[in-house]
Amino acid sequence: MRLLHTSDWHLGRTFHGESLLTEQQEAVDRLVELARDAEVDLVVIAGDLYDRAIPPADAINLFNEALVRLHDTGARIVAIAGNHDSAARVAVADQLLEHAGVTIRGDVARCTRPLRLDPDDGGPTVAVYPVPYLEPSLAGPLLGRLDDTDDAEAAGASRRFRHREVTDHATTLIRRHAANLGAVRTVVVAHTFVAGGTTSDSERDLTVGNIDLVDTSAFDGFDYVALGHLHRDQAFDDGRVAYSGTPLPYSFSKERDTKSVRIVEMDARGHCRTEVVPLGVGRPLRTLRGAFDDLLGNPDFADAEQARVRIQLTDLDLPLQAMPRLQQRFPHAVVLEYEPRGNVAAGSGDVASAVRSGMGPLDLALRFWSELYGADASESQQTVLKDALAATGTEDNE
Repeated sequence: MRLLHTSDWHLGRTFHGESLLTEQQEAVDRLVELARDAEVDLVVIAGDLYDRAIPPADAINLFNEALVRLHDTGARIVAIAGNHDSAARVAVADQLLEHAGVTIRGDVARCTRPLRLDPDDGGPTVAVYPVPYLEPSLAGPLLGRLDDTDDAEAAGASRRFRHREVTDHATTLIRRHAANLGAVRTVVVAHTFVAGGTTSDSERDLTVGNIDLVDTSAFDGFDYVALGHLHRDQAFDDGRVAYSGTPLPYSFSKERDTKSVRIVEMDARGHCRTEVVPLGVGRPLRTLRGAFDDLLGNPDFADAEQARVRIQLTDLDLPLQAMPRLQQRFPHAVVLEYEPRGNVAAGSGDVASAVRSGMGPLDLALRFWSELYGADASESQQTVLKDALAATGTEDNE
């Protein structure tokens, strides 16, 4: 059996105010192409289908179109709600759509109801268990009601659940259910933060500190675990537990990442071989650092002219209308950071010590100036600072 593992589409997301819908359409086109060419039996979308609980209409239309086109390749489809999604909204027609080969699971109560596939490979049935994002306060009591081996619901009524606890509880129930099916191969689809995973700037935190990290042992015994939430492609336990990452880069922290999907070949014994396939779609990201004139004239930056650009200016004096002028060369520049040479983070070093020592206003302003610009203020600049202090009614050194 062959499955395509993707996740975290975040349809409807913008990038520093710029719409990503055209590039997300390109990503869907590429996924449909891969599903068709690789003749996959199952497409798995491991959560965060949309970027927010109430997505814009064009994002909903794109998702509906993606489902139809992926289904037309002959593949079954399993998608789950992530922490960005409204579980009730995305899964409103789940039970009806299952009859057409499309499962969109948002109801935690149905996590022990697998999609069953009988691929023509001589192996046993493949049971696919879709586990939507488990909000601890909601999932804990609900999973207790599903568990007929103890009084878990009553035990949890007066305490606060953690994400790792509800995940352990859900996978325990799934293992118990799968054992009753006899000889099956098992796939779990989940949206969570596995301990040891590498994060980026574009995920929404699921944790406070490390209390809710889920250990990979929660997924022991399953043949393949398709995860969503972390935006970088990464795998654990020899690839048996894996994140596919996002189809597009959603923050500058991922500008060097190769965005991809996973095509997993499962043999008759449940052993998996994975191919990580680059998608190669979307506008690249670049961070450029330097002086204003160099950024405008240096031919070495030509390859960034069609990229989304974060610019870090190092000029001692911020040029007027810097961003509009830079956008004449880099039309997709979206971030301008001013980091003049010699800049020291505010609130650190000598300035912080000077504030605590009770240094006078002018001397304090001059100290801050020298740390900010890496040079002492000139006589004319000192005059401006003195006049500014005088205009506020502040006398020097008081």
